[in-house]
Amino acid sequence: MLNQPDRTATQGLADEDRIPVSVTVNGEAYERSVSPRLLLSDFLRHELRLTGTHVGCEHGVCGCCTIRLNGETARSCLTLAVQVDGCEIHTVESLGSKSALGPVQQAFKECHGLQCGYCTPGFLMVVTDYLENNADPDLTDAGIRTALSGNLCRCTGYQNIVAAVRRAHKIMHAG
Repeated sequence: MLNQPDRTATQGLADEDRIPVSVTVNGEAYERSVSPRLLLSDFLRHELRLTGTHVGCEHGVCGCCTIRLNGETARSCLTLAVQVDGCEIHTVESLGSKSALGPVQQAFKECHGLQCGYCTPGFLMVVTDYLENNADPDLTDAGIRTALSGNLCRCTGYQNIVAAVRRAHKIMHAG
């Protein structure tokens, strides 16, 4: 069953100005008609009410809006919703549940890899991608910092985030 649309992001547009989009987000199918200019970040947050994806700089620099699009990390603030028609998206909400944190979330919690938390969804998505898609990830400080280089945190010195990446790797390979 498809979720029903929320018209808030497309109010004021005539039906003929909207473009139909079918997308799978976190394993759930959605169909919406959207403005051709609607950003994917706004689509996720306002149309689908998945507010875990944060919007920081709106220029693709900070990484807060990072999602996984067809298995690859992508900046949702640089992608139009109409571009993801037929695609599969995973947001930070896909990493765990209300009752159980995912391994990367657990590691960030254990290692205090967040402060204000605004950048955290992007870091969680990048770290998950890095650890899942590299059979032998470089877990040196330099290797981890390179993997994280597309994401900005304005609160920390990154030491706890680097430690969280190592801890997440151990959790993911513990059993």
